[in-house]
Amino acid sequence: MYWAEFFTIVIAHLFAVTSPGPDFAVVMRQSVRCGTRSGIWTSLGVGSAILLHVSYCLLGVAFLLSQSPALFNAVKLLAAVYLFHLGVQSIRASFVRPVIDGEATLEPALSAARAFGLGFVTNGLNPKATLFFLALFTAVIDPNTPTSIQVIYGLYLAGATFLWFAFLSLILGIPRVRVFILRMGTWFERAMGAVLILISLQLALNGV
Repeated sequence: MYWAEFFTIVIAHLFAVTSPGPDFAVVMRQSVRCGTRSGIWTSLGVGSAILLHVSYCLLGVAFLLSQSPALFNAVKLLAAVYLFHLGVQSIRASFVRPVIDGEATLEPALSAARAFGLGFVTNGLNPKATLFFLALFTAVIDPNTPTSIQVIYGLYLAGATFLWFAFLSLILGIPRVRVFILRMGTWFERAMGAVLILISLQLALNGV
């Protein structure tokens, strides 16, 4: 009975999760600089944050955010500051931990808890994710769809997000792939930092 609705959600999520953004940048950096394990824990944090978005949509908080420009702008500003901080950290790291001769030497990885937290906060503060789930739960999912079915949708979205980024972590963590990327040495770190800073400026200055 709900298959058509579910497949619409699957297609919409596919386009959203594969588009470049802060989640991709953070998972890529963790996978390349710290290895697959760190990337997968970061991916798990990103996927778990999806449940946060689903929860506040079910509770109606997303509607409140959409109706309060001041509150939504505060969330955007907080996200912009956080991403700017990550970008500056990445650029600073390029000066203090250079990669010599393109070697794929792992830098000290974050603990599982910190890597998970990095992914969770990055996705949880992403205003684009808020808008996506707001649109999903108001324009795609019928209000009459039982809450239990909507919860199943949310579990799928969280699981699919994790699997996508975990797959990227596995690919980016392959030694040959890491060596290829790290041959750019400090420029890889600076490029990742620049991407995060540009995203933060887009949020702060141009909105979403």
